[in-house]
Amino acid sequence: MVSLGTLAAFAAASLVLIAVPGPSVAYILTTTLRHGRAVGLAATLGIETGYLAHVAGTVLGVSALIAASAQAFTVLKVAGAAYLLWLAVRAWRARTPGTLAELGASSAAPPSRRSAFLRALPIGVLNPKTAIFYLAFLPQFVRPDAGPAWLQLVVLGVTFIGLATVVDAQWALFGGGLRRLLPDLRMRVLDRIGSVTMALLAVVALRSTRRAVG
Repeated sequence: MVSLGTLAAFAAASLVLIAVPGPSVAYILTTTLRHGRAVGLAATLGIETGYLAHVAGTVLGVSALIAASAQAFTVLKVAGAAYLLWLAVRAWRARTPGTLAELGASSAAPPSRRSAFLRALPIGVLNPKTAIFYLAFLPQFVRPDAGPAWLQLVVLGVTFIGLATVVDAQWALFGGGLRRLLPDLRMRVLDRIGSVTMALLAVVALRSTRRAVG
């Protein structure tokens, strides 16, 4: 089993990497600003749960296939970008009336937490850079004398996801506070911001290379 010393070193290194905002943070913030803190936290859980696929991929060797095969990497990259573009089109065409304050006071229900969770799940799964990141980062902390390598990878992967969930949840809480500070912000502006953000994330996904990690 992973020793406490190794786990502490892994956690410290992970927190440094997690602290740098990335595409998941952008998605969490835009979702929280548009729909509120509870929906933003549900989206956070969706993204982090999607990362479990990469832990499983690392254990089973799928990540190694993606890293070695340009075709496999391209398929996953295009699928992820296509999903983000679909979200961008939906946000652009939403044209939600009113302001944040008016939306909060209206009877119109925001997306359910389950819906937000399921919508965010593919963002975590369809991220080739995350797959390669896990392949490059986790094995560095596997010790031959600490038991089965697959079990160590699972422990390290779940630990990383747990830390990422805590940190990313703070962005949802921050977004909830920011939402209260901007009650007069028009929803159509947020629709446009969310759409442009998703489109830019799609471009980032398409431009990613197999040598890019993190």
